[in-house]
Amino acid sequence: MTHAIVARQPGGPEVLELAEVERPLPGPGQVLVKVAAAGVNFIETYQRSGAYNVAFPFTPGGEFSGTVDAVGDGVTDVAVGDRVATAEGSRGYSEYALAAADRILPVPEGVDLLTAAALPLQGMTAHYLMNSTFNVQPGQTVLTHAGAGGVGLLLLQLLKARGARVITTVSTDEKEALAREAGADVVLRYDGFADKVREITNGDGVDVVFDGVGKDTFEGSLSSLRVRGMLVLFGAASGKVPPFDLQRLNSAGSLFVTRPTIGHHLQNPQERRWRSGEIFAAAANGSLNVRIGAQYPLAKAAQAHTDLEARRTTGKVLLVP
Repeated sequence: MTHAIVARQPGGPEVLELAEVERPLPGPGQVLVKVAAAGVNFIETYQRSGAYNVAFPFTPGGEFSGTVDAVGDGVTDVAVGDRVATAEGSRGYSEYALAAADRILPVPEGVDLLTAAALPLQGMTAHYLMNSTFNVQPGQTVLTHAGAGGVGLLLLQLLKARGARVITTVSTDEKEALAREAGADVVLRYDGFADKVREITNGDGVDVVFDGVGKDTFEGSLSSLRVRGMLVLFGAASGKVPPFDLQRLNSAGSLFVTRPTIGHHLQNPQERRWRSGEIFAAAANGSLNVRIGAQYPLAKAAQAHTDLEARRTTGKVLLVP
């Protein structure tokens, strides 16, 4: 037997309870990981609440790091004792969790297991946003929201390393300080940000907006774009964007709007190794600072969700068994 967080029905954070469960066994093509830390992400709040359809009882957690405890039949590229991480596992809010061997990411020397748990989902999200959804070039001007959040802090650093000019939004003085430390050229509050972006860019607007906030920022994000600019909507932390008339993109400047997701940017082991390899290498050599904003013991998963949804966290939130 082992311990895991279990939600027996959809609801608020209080449905997340520590329970004794059967220790999982790896099937063919799977590995069992002794979890060192699990990432806490907004998608799990949607799953827990019932906004996303999952089967209950439910244990959240697709992102975690640890050491391989056992391997299933047919697994040859991963061995017991390997240090690994994944953004595509299952039941990560636990002491032991399973993942498909071809979705396991090796953790290089120089990256500790807590940092490794903080990187896969948000790091590879930042990577695909700026390399595949919109290939940011040196000298371009970018607006990214929630600059002190988990994706935001990583994306800011990677964009600056690329040579972009970066404008970001935050909600507090503390978060502004974090965003500036990460390299932001301009830090704005959310109120009236679109008008300020126009002023900063001499009326032109930005080349791309990376928007993980959603409903509250969508209209302002559109208004911040230059002619033929792109709005990349990759999350909905403030809620879903209402139905939208595509004809508006015409008069606003032949704009582009896209709604990518990480799953479509991790199509095979090679793509996973490319994205994770570059992100882990940057963390290992110190060029990418990974901020772990909060750590909670496994039993405090409900508190972690409460704080995440209340925007009381910065950087990455981890559960540590």
